[in-house]
Amino acid sequence: MPLPTITGIARLVADPELRFTQSSKAVASVRLAFNARRLNPQTQQWEDGDTFWVRGTAWEHLAENICETLQKGMEVLVSGELRTESWEKDGIKHQQPALSIRSIGPSLAYAVAQVSKPARDQAPAQGQRAQQRPQAARQAPADDPWATGPAATDAPPF
Repeated sequence: MPLPTITGIARLVADPELRFTQSSKAVASVRLAFNARRLNPQTQQWEDGDTFWVRGTAWEHLAENICETLQKGMEVLVSGELRTESWEKDGIKHQQPALSIRSIGPSLAYAVAQVSKPARDQAPAQGQRAQQRPQAARQAPADDPWATGPAATDAPPF
């Protein structure tokens, strides 16, 4: 049975933490808070409801992009699979929810973002580790009309 997927608006409660595995794979940990905020019709004041706290984990390029882009306090739109982390400490078993992040980005409801796609054939920035893809994977298909340079007209190619 597949893990449940969650998509929602959350707030980062700490700066993302980036580390690398022994095999040089980037992994980011993100602490998130989802909360039910609603307007009280009697007082016309916003009230916080229940809060769901969860630690999210992302890997490889997504992990590096998260740490370069997001910071504590930002509202984000996040999607991923919920799972349960289990461990034992001092003979006591512990469990907590965890989120395997598949997609995350800043919420544009209260912020402006500038999106850029990194060039994968450039050398990684200082302090970053990036996996190089084969040359064939970086090239757009020859029949892709959107992959070509600016056209003489502004009309779409269809």
